[in-house]
Amino acid sequence: MTSIIINKALSEDVEIIRDLGIQTFSETFAKDNSAEAMKKYLEESFNAEKVKSELNNPDSHFYIAWEEDNPVGYLKMNTGNAQTELQDETSLEIERIYVKKSHHGKKVGQLLYDQALETAQSFKKAYLWLGVWEENLRALNFYRKNGFIEFDKHIFRLGEEEQTDLMMKKMLD
Repeated sequence: MTSIIINKALSEDVEIIRDLGIQTFSETFAKDNSAEAMKKYLEESFNAEKVKSELNNPDSHFYIAWEEDNPVGYLKMNTGNAQTELQDETSLEIERIYVKKSHHGKKVGQLLYDQALETAQSFKKAYLWLGVWEENLRALNFYRKNGFIEFDKHIFRLGEEEQTDLMMKKMLD
């Protein structure tokens, strides 16, 4: 396998982030949700205007995983008011680690997670936190392997359906 390089996303990477988001979210969740719910979520969450706004938010941090000239995954982290829930100044939220299905099992997610950990440490954060769908066993196992523990639950709406996300955190030294 060609080596994977992680680079900070730039404001001009809107289309790359948008396309990666649509592809990876669809690959992961389409089989468990209605086409209508998926279409609505993808249009709301990954339209160019929303992605551009998130990329330009100083409290959100994006990194793209590249295999040569091919973007294969990305990481989105939030601090301060950009955090989706806790908004604790001592924490960094991992909102997304999304990797193309073609690159599952190739350590891309681990490299993106390592970038999140490095970012949290450079910002002197006390802990990392995230929400993950209770039925996404692949992701749950990944985060548990990396030292995350469950501390709460919250509801994630996809279309008309309410799904339970497990909230997990990892304390940093």
